[in-house]
Amino acid sequence: MKIQMVDLHNQYVKIKNEIDSNIQEVINNTQFIKGPQIKQFEEALAKELEVKHVIACANGTDALQIAMMALDLKPGDEIILPVFTYVATAEVIALLGLTPVMVDVDPNTFCIDVNLIASKISVRTKAIVPVHLFGQCANMDAIMEIANKHNLFVIEDTAQAIGALYRSERREARDEKESRVQNPESRQEIGEADGLLDAQGLDSRLSSLDSKTNNLDSPELLGTGGFWTLDSKSAGTIGHIGTTSFFPSKNLGCYGDGGALMTNDDELAKKIRMICNHGQSVQYVHDIIGVNSRLDSIQAAVLNAKLPHLKSYTAARNEAASWYDEMLSGHPNIIIPKRNPNSTHVFHQYTIRIQDKNASSQEPAARSLQRDQLRKLLSEKGIPSMVYYPIELHKQKAFEKYWDGVERFPVSEELVQTVLSLPMHTEMTREMVGYVCETLVGIMNDEL
Repeated sequence: MKIQMVDLHNQYVKIKNEIDSNIQEVINNTQFIKGPQIKQFEEALAKELEVKHVIACANGTDALQIAMMALDLKPGDEIILPVFTYVATAEVIALLGLTPVMVDVDPNTFCIDVNLIASKISVRTKAIVPVHLFGQCANMDAIMEIANKHNLFVIEDTAQAIGALYRSERREARDEKESRVQNPESRQEIGEADGLLDAQGLDSRLSSLDSKTNNLDSPELLGTGGFWTLDSKSAGTIGHIGTTSFFPSKNLGCYGDGGALMTNDDELAKKIRMICNHGQSVQYVHDIIGVNSRLDSIQAAVLNAKLPHLKSYTAARNEAASWYDEMLSGHPNIIIPKRNPNSTHVFHQYTIRIQDKNASSQEPAARSLQRDQLRKLLSEKGIPSMVYYPIELHKQKAFEKYWDGVERFPVSEELVQTVLSLPMHTEMTREMVGYVCETLVGIMNDEL
């Protein structure tokens, strides 16, 4: 059986006619830069996310940099971010002469630990960059409350969580339709198994509900503690600016590089567009310093074909996650992903933690060794896996000057030794997940 971390080929085959037709249209009209496909995609994504403005750019890293440029952040300003994240989040901060201030993460969600943010705020702090890691939202209620109290900007890094929904704890009571889904007895009634809702069960049992409820023709598949809500917000639309990436392996990926920024602020949107286009709103009139960061027409054409399938892609990933949960839960040495009860999960990654049955918690090197040995044995059985991420930001040579060498980040330091991401994509079948889990459990029980 062939198992892949990401299967873009079979995903393409299913929508080949749409992809090919869209690309051919660009080739026929030869408007490879700033073609009509760009505006079409921006408007469609804005509608999907229910945000006023989407501005496409060249990649997710550019999106983060442009967001910080648009907020007029100055060298020496401090930006708070999680220490357990991909380097791009911190990289753009350093490139702009800003100072990354790193915070440990929540041991359950792997997103920034909101209880540690306040202690990192100084007179130089200007922004917080929550990373919605692996597919679910950080605690945006607490983050926005802290930001409002201290007059800080919030830039959401949504590269791994496009399509995720966040429900504020501070909103008013849910309507009756949602409460049916949140109620544990009702969830069992409509076909929830082990805290995960079944897409077909939802579609058949809830088809009579009001059509306003999140497009029941292609329902979202929700994670543990999930909810079906009319008052949730999309990841990337809660802070002042949201950013995302369309790297091919992302949940909504193009066939090259691509990215976007989202905002509900008209003035910020205008400024972001100018920055993306060399600082100009009128050709050859440059009012501010900008960059050259564009999504090209072919990539927009691909995204226009894939965007209508985003909900079904999310459902497929959740279904695969539910199979993993079912087959791996209860194993004494495997911790399955935990969910933020205020966020849906789009499972960009299905990341487990390996609990070493031999090494003590004081032996991180031994825990990492076991995890790496497990990866090797899985690979020999034809099963790929990845470690996101093997080194915390503060221990990367490029960022050593931002760390005093004393402060500890115990959760992140443990995660880099124990996390393991298993194959996760839209084309996963129960048979594939079964093979991965059977092999993984067999190795854990017999060979480690």
